[in-house]
Amino acid sequence: MKKLKLLDKLVFIVNIVFAILLLLSYILPYFEPKKFALLSVLSLTVPLLIIVNVLFFTYWLLKAKRQLLLSAIVLLVGYGYLTSLYKFTASKTIDDGNDFSVMNYNVRLFNVFKWIPEEGIDKKIVAFVNEKQPDILSIQEYRRDEDIRLDGYYKFEVISGEKVKNGQAIFSKFPIVNSGSIEFKNTYNNVIFIDVIKGSDTIRVYNVHLQSMKIDANGDALTKESSENLFRKVSNTFTMQQSQTELFLQHKNKCPYKMIICGDFNNTAYSYVYKEIKGNLQDAFVEAGNGFGKSFNFKFFPVRIDFILVDKAFEINSFKTFDVPLSDHYPIMSRIKIH
Repeated sequence: MKKLKLLDKLVFIVNIVFAILLLLSYILPYFEPKKFALLSVLSLTVPLLIIVNVLFFTYWLLKAKRQLLLSAIVLLVGYGYLTSLYKFTASKTIDDGNDFSVMNYNVRLFNVFKWIPEEGIDKKIVAFVNEKQPDILSIQEYRRDEDIRLDGYYKFEVISGEKVKNGQAIFSKFPIVNSGSIEFKNTYNNVIFIDVIKGSDTIRVYNVHLQSMKIDANGDALTKESSENLFRKVSNTFTMQQSQTELFLQHKNKCPYKMIICGDFNNTAYSYVYKEIKGNLQDAFVEAGNGFGKSFNFKFFPVRIDFILVDKAFEINSFKTFDVPLSDHYPIMSRIKIH
């Protein structure tokens, strides 16, 4: 460091800070938000920390300086985190007549409050789904409306509220033989599930919608709140998410069937709740996706908070995120088949 110019010394000091933060973030999924709420907030910044460390590595590489080793080593230590953010290989796509498709989509109430200043967003969402024809469709922030019709499906929904009744729904082209809801306290968020029959198999499908952080695509909530209030709100949300996850896991662990978990976790793949829900399941994006797995329209850096997880009884043939600007979330879809 003695041979560096003053500017490069300052750059390297900042580099050290970001490298330490990224290294620290690798162990955050093992810290319970109830006990380390403020620390767990750091998990939200992991995509940004990865990108910044890649930029530092590139900076030192172009200067042919050995300081590049710092970010290089930290990035290699967390290689699994890189693949959760960006898949370097081409997406896996296998043509298989025996597979079926699963889509997850947070439709933001079909734009009932005109967040997107455009007419007919609800009809465009329905047209998109009807075009893709997923065999199983998991929807968060769903509302009933006569204009919102998806034909050819069995359906299970749980909705509540006063002004605009909304909730979660699962649509299936396979017969539904059982269904239910796991209710969370003091919130409209919940988990619903269905059991469907495909051939000789019974498959459990969960739709998980964990507590929201109320952060919009433009980050207005980040600028309107003081850092202290923002940290408190986010840490409280993470604590609620942990309680909701614990309640869900009690139900999940009793499930005797092959399992698919879809949902909007309102948290990233670097979080405690993702680690706990995923367990030994397969993440469809990690197994078969490519590029950034961005599923939430956040303008500052790519954020993946919507997931399709399947157990090892399934083979994942493909995964795709659709760049469809009809909600603050992007629809994701995977094709899977039973081994």
